[in-house]
Amino acid sequence: QVQLVESGGGLVQVGGSLRLSCAISGRTLDRYKMGWFRQAPGKEREFVASMGWSGGITYYADSVKGRFTISREYAKNIMFLQMDSLKPEDTAVYYCSSKLATAGAWQYWGQGTQVTVSS
Repeated sequence: QVQLVESGGGLVQVGGSLRLSCAISGRTLDRYKMGWFRQAPGKEREFVASMGWSGGITYYADSVKGRFTISREYAKNIMFLQMDSLKPEDTAVYYCSSKLATAGAWQYWGQGTQVTVSS
């Protein structure tokens, strides 16, 4: 089992920034892929960004490319999502997730953290 706990959400004005954190425990993560997802009211959960825990290529949804940055602090088992130039449409509950790199579906989820961007 992998346990994930998000933090760092809140209320921010348009154009502002937030940094989300995801504390990870339970397994050695070298074979895992890590990601951020979000779910806005009335919408399905959508992919935001992902990366391999051991490094490598990062992936972003087109809607956040150039504004959001996924990263991790390897020694502390913490993943981050730096969100800049926030827009009202970024308002959502943000979830961190993990899966074995060879798995199809994302396997483990945090409880989510609310991000609200006011105009």
